[in-house]
Amino acid sequence: MKVLVIEDNESVCTMIDMFFIKEGIQGTFVHDGIEGFERATAEQWDLLIIDWMLPGMDGVTICRKIREEKNNVPIIMLTAKDSESDQVLGLEMGADDYVTKPFSPLALIARIKAVTRRAQYTTQTEEVTDLVETTHFKVNKETREVWLDGVPVENLTPKEFDLLIFFLQHPRQVFSREQILDRVWGYQFYGDERTVDVHIKRLRKKLEKEKQPFFHTVWGVGYKFDELVEK
Repeated sequence: MKVLVIEDNESVCTMIDMFFIKEGIQGTFVHDGIEGFERATAEQWDLLIIDWMLPGMDGVTICRKIREEKNNVPIIMLTAKDSESDQVLGLEMGADDYVTKPFSPLALIARIKAVTRRAQYTTQTEEVTDLVETTHFKVNKETREVWLDGVPVENLTPKEFDLLIFFLQHPRQVFSREQILDRVWGYQFYGDERTVDVHIKRLRKKLEKEKQPFFHTVWGVGYKFDELVEK
């Protein structure tokens, strides 16, 4: 796994690199935002880890610019900001996850594995196939291609894709935020469920049609996917 870490704190980089070596992860460390953005867009990476506060260009701007270029590489934000608005902003700009400083290296490794995992959760009764087709959607899980009513959808982040697949495979079933985190992200967010709301909001913006909402809020419970219900 090739991971680019854009972080100006060399002590943090040293700590991360120690755990990367143990996990067999090939880490590249850049300490400037502008250089980090150039490396992120010029080379192929399996994951980007980007600090919020950086010299030259801040991490949120890097994340936004990468997503504007239709680059769907998984992104984890490192941030010392712990307010809800700051964390939501990072997710809104296209980050798949965030880790608040100070953090445990083991927790970061767990997030890395969860964010980059391509295999989807399936129950023993589900048929594992590469192609998922519904009334409006067609998805190839192997190539991670999505079509909505025959039109390619090209701007989904890796975690948005994972979340869409999960809902497509469980139509009209209601899931709590905790269940979605466990089934899609693959681990608990330590009680932090706002990332589900942000990702649902982004999927709604990218996929919903004028008279056809796909992602429905079930008040007091969570969410369900139902493409047969029209306004």
